[in-house]
Amino acid sequence: MKLVFSLFLIAGVFIISCTKDRGILNGQLTDEKLFQLTTDTAGHTFYQSANYLAPAGGSPHGIFRLRFNPKAQSALDGTGELPVSGNFPDSSLLVKEVYDAPSGNLTVYAVMYKLNGVWNWAEYGSGGNTVFSVYNNANTCTNCHNQTPNRDQVRTFDLH
Repeated sequence: MKLVFSLFLIAGVFIISCTKDRGILNGQLTDEKLFQLTTDTAGHTFYQSANYLAPAGGSPHGIFRLRFNPKAQSALDGTGELPVSGNFPDSSLLVKEVYDAPSGNLTVYAVMYKLNGVWNWAEYGSGGNTVFSVYNNANTCTNCHNQTPNRDQVRTFDLH
C-alpha cells in the first residue's frame, strides 16, 4: 500500500512540475477566457488618452494604444502611470492594441494578465485567433519586460 501511495505521489509531482508555472491553475486561465477579458472593454482606461504610441526600445509590438482594466487602473497614480517600485494587483489586465498605422487597422492584441502574483502573456489576432498562447513559455516576453522590474515588468511608463 505504501508503494502504491508513493508511486501516486511521485506521478502527481511529475505532472505538476511539467505544467506551465505562470499562474495558470486548474483552468483558471485559458486563451479563450483571456481573449474574452481582452475584448470586454467595460471600464477600461487608455494610457495617454488613447493616443497612438510608436514602438520604443526595439519593441516588436508596432504602433499601439495601451489600455488597463479597472483593477490595473486602480494601481496607477494621478499621472496615469504606475509609480516606480509599484505593483499591479491580481486580475490586472493590460492590453496593447497594435495597429498597422495610426488610426489604421487593429492587427493584434498583446496582453498581460496578472494571476496569483505572476504575469501571463498572450497575443491574439483582431479576430480572436491565438498568435502567442498563454500556455507558451513567455521567455520571449520576459527577456524584454524584465529589463524594468521597478515598474512590475511594464516598460511603457519608462519609454513613452
